[in-house]
Formats: sequence, structure tokens, C-alpha cells
Amino acid sequence: MDYRQKVTMDSSGFVLLADFVPGIVQEIRYYSTYNFIGDRIDCYEEPCAILTTEAARALKSVSNEMNVQGYRLKIFDAYRPAGAVRHFVMWGIEDLDLRMKPYFFPDLEKQELFSRGYIASQSSHSRGSTVDLTLLDMNTGKELDMGSPFDLFSELSHPDSQDVTEEQHENRMRLRNVMLRNGFLPIDCEWWHFTLADEPYPDIYFEFPVSSRYLKRA
Repeated sequence: MDYRQKVTMDSSGFVLLADFVPGIVQEIRYYSTYNFIGDRIDCYEEPCAILTTEAARALKSVSNEMNVQGYRLKIFDAYRPAGAVRHFVMWGIEDLDLRMKPYFFPDLEKQELFSRGYIASQSSHSRGSTVDLTLLDMNTGKELDMGSPFDLFSELSHPDSQDVTEEQHENRMRLRNVMLRNGFLPIDCEWWHFTLADEPYPDIYFEFPVSSRYLKRA
């Protein structure tokens, strides 16, 4: 099937994550300018996390389990419209602006972000069941030290990096293990990235903007 035939604006299977997990913390980076491009990303109209109903339910179970242990979930990105991914690709091809390089890809050339798998021309995020997240300590209100920040495109961000401390590795495994227990799968180059294994739309990419007004309420 041609990629264009897989794209749809239908948002009927999606929900606001905050409706399922009221205590969730959200820092939607692509709505802000603090991201690897340095501008708000196309199609991000509100700083809200949107997911398929199935992924939101699974993440609620993750949140409940972590709350008991004294942690909250912090979301950096969830559903990502196909148009946002095109913004990434066009930036990679045409844009000469490297102002965010020192913060997000200090050791790589822009083209390497694609060849090394940090940025994809088609993203699992656009299928609606992928989430980028970390853990907050309820006592301190601070993120757990994972050894590298979100969207640092570096081998240091690989979950199995040998260049992090024992505590940082344990924090990564705490997040990874709870996500695995609740049906999510990791990838090998980003400790923060997980996709629901039994995702409901494995072959469909969605186009509607990140905005609550595009969601159909029951």
C-alpha cells in the first residue's frame, strides 16, 4: 500500500492522556521551541499528550504502578502527526540552521540523525501508540537522573550505554521494566521511547493536529 493511502485525519480512536491519567506531568517539547530544531513543530497546536485509547489505558497502569513506588510519569511526546514528521525531514534536507546542535546533537552531523535512526521519515509516533517519557520523584519533584536528557541524539542515550553510572542505569531500567510489564516495547537508541506492542493501528499514520478540539468526545 502506498504511504499516502495509509494517512488519515480520523481521530476517533484517540484520547487526551490527561483524561485517563489525571496526575500525569506534560512537557510537550515539540509545542515549545526547546527541541532539536529550535522552533515549534508543525501541527502542534496545544501542549497536550494524545494517544490511542489502548495506549492510554496501558499507560494508566504504568502510572498506577509507579505512583505506588513514589514516582509520577512525565511525558515529552506522544501522538505525533505525520505533518510534524515531514517538518523534521524537511529540516534535515533543506534547513542549514544548526543553532540547537550544541544541545541535542553535539557529536553528530545533521544527516547522521537519520542514518543512525534517531529521526525517521515515518515515525511510530504517528500511529498513535508511542510515547516518550521519564519518571519524576514525588518527594523531590525532580526527574530521575537517566544519564542523558530527552532527545540527546548520542550513544549516551542508548538504554544499554556503558557510559552512565550505576544509579543512572538503574533508573533507566526502572522505567524500561515497568513499560515492558504493561505491554510496551523499547528501542535500542533512546531510553525514553516506547511503543505499545499490540498497537491498534500498526499500518496507519495519522495527520490530525495535536489539539483537544480535534478529538471526538463521548
